Amino acid sequence: MFFRVVLVAVVVTAAWYYLRDLSAPLVSGVPAAGPVGAKQELVLRLADGGTGLRQVQVTAVQGAKQVVLVDKSYGSGSHNAEERFTLEKGGLVDGPFEFVIAARDHALFPLLQGNRLEQRLSLELDSQPPTLTVQSGTTNFNQGGAGLVVFTASEELGSAGIRVADHFFPAFRQASGSYLCLLAFPWNLAPGAFVPKIVASDRAGNERVTGIYFRTNAKKFPTDRIVVSQAFLDNKIVPDFQHYFPETSDPAALFLRVNRELRGQNLKTILEHGRETAATPLWQGAFQRLPKAAVPGYFAQTRTYLMGGRTVDRQTHLGIDLASTAQAPVPAANSGKVIFAGELGIYGDCVIIDHGLNLQTLYGHLSQIDVGEGTQVQKGETIGRTGTSGLAGGDHLHFDVLIAGRQVNPLEWWDAAWLENNIVGKLRLAGLP
Repeated sequence: MFFRVVLVAVVVTAAWYYLRDLSAPLVSGVPAAGPVGAKQELVLRLADGGTGLRQVQVTAVQGAKQVVLVDKSYGSGSHNAEERFTLEKGGLVDGPFEFVIAARDHALFPLLQGNRLEQRLSLELDSQPPTLTVQSGTTNFNQGGAGLVVFTASEELGSAGIRVADHFFPAFRQASGSYLCLLAFPWNLAPGAFVPKIVASDRAGNERVTGIYFRTNAKKFPTDRIVVSQAFLDNKIVPDFQHYFPETSDPAALFLRVNRELRGQNLKTILEHGRETAATPLWQGAFQRLPKAAVPGYFAQTRTYLMGGRTVDRQTHLGIDLASTAQAPVPAANSGKVIFAGELGIYGDCVIIDHGLNLQTLYGHLSQIDVGEGTQVQKGETIGRTGTSGLAGGDHLHFDVLIAGRQVNPLEWWDAAWLENNIVGKLRLAGLP
């Protein structure tokens, strides 16, 4: 008798569980409208928090043609699922079509068929890549320098930019419909390996890759030898950098970790900040430099570090060092928005200003920071004072110009003629002043 009661209780509980579920499955992920590419991978996400998923079917309907893209059944206990598919083998032609998504769960109601969801989505099949037209003509690049490419597209793009080797420089659509892309000719890339390609995808995921007309000018970069003294190790490296590598007690070994590992980490951080940019130019005219300053360190300078007369390391200096009077006021090179203000490893107290279109400037080794993150600054406005913070052997400003987080030669951006011929004149092609 006892077991019968238990059995009845179990049956009643199970029946109640399956009968009380009155909610149909939920679906998401597939676009509700707009263009879809034939090769574009679509992801359908399903969820049922009650009795669980039983079946899903996805059908593409175009006129009299019906193509089943997904038809799958699920066992009990499947509360979440993800189905991936494309239209590539569906035999549809470009133009309007309809997605019909039908999903059921394991509920007993109604009539043992389960709760059913049906969605109909009106979409557009687009299998043709966009047509791109370069407006800016031939672009001249100095090794280690920058250039601007202006182009248009036959349709709205989902993503666009220029790829150079393993670097990607995003493009930005302007109100005129033109796309602007600032890019770098990396200092460490051989001229023969510099082959920029525009890579653009429309909203349906169709990709077009096209080249540009360009000329390159190879450059030779300076070298320097730096003697790392015991006094520098004891009075600078240990007190300022020991906390980064507390397990390294030897000052010489600590210096090498700072010069190699911390430098690499800092460059990665700068690269990540390169994504924080405005889609339009925030700057105007040539960039300012620290007034009345000598130049003790140059861009792309290979530095050989010596201890006790022996070479211990080599690194590349990726900015320009400017030395004026101690704790000299540092002007913003141009107008923009402060995206970083704080301590940054070998750069010490540091400010990064975004000038739009992936163009940024960095100010390192400061003794004082006078601006905060999010601040809008004007060209020439004091943002801090020079100093010896970070990996600095004396009071100076370390100044970088960055495109998408990658360093380029600042000399170009201080040159009003270069800026007019290579950047500002091309901005006018996109309808900018």
